[in-house]
Amino acid sequence: MKILIILLFFISCASKNKTVIAHRGAPGYLPEHTLEGVAMAHAWGVDYIEPDVVITKDDKAVVLHDIHIDTTTDVALKFPRKKRSDGRYYAVDFTLEEIKKLNVFERINLKSRERVFKSRFSNEAAKRSSFKVPTLIEFIELVQGLNKTRGVDIGIYPELKSPEFHMKEGKDIAKIVFNILENSYISVESSNFC
Repeated sequence: MKILIILLFFISCASKNKTVIAHRGAPGYLPEHTLEGVAMAHAWGVDYIEPDVVITKDDKAVVLHDIHIDTTTDVALKFPRKKRSDGRYYAVDFTLEEIKKLNVFERINLKSRERVFKSRFSNEAAKRSSFKVPTLIEFIELVQGLNKTRGVDIGIYPELKSPEFHMKEGKDIAKIVFNILENSYISVESSNFC
């Protein structure tokens, strides 16, 4: 099965002159890796939407750019006691239920507490909009649903974040994500998967 995925990757990616990948959804317009940003990127007709994937304490795959969740969520306000000795908050220390309580906003600089990209979606508006961290399954189901509705075949291009870190934490991120992809959420033979 793994060889088939690798072969399909090279066949589908090599057959085009250029491939357009929406990295983190539409982060120039909406907070990164939100389902709203995924829908916006899908509407643009890209070839792939790239979710970064990390694992929670209860072995759920969630779509976040980093293993840390303090630069793009309000975790410090909602769970101030859950930071590690290095002062950071890690997705792997939270259950999915806890992650779902967080609001997502534009990336901030931890030292200055200011937005990294000041011209993007305001954090005040993001807080009112209640953007949430999606699971990988929610991400896949949204892309597949939009593909069906729009009659297109936009694929996903998952990136597993920090596999070595996850292994040290007792989480086999590759196995967890591969099981999700294999268990009917993606039909590798018929999907635009890279």
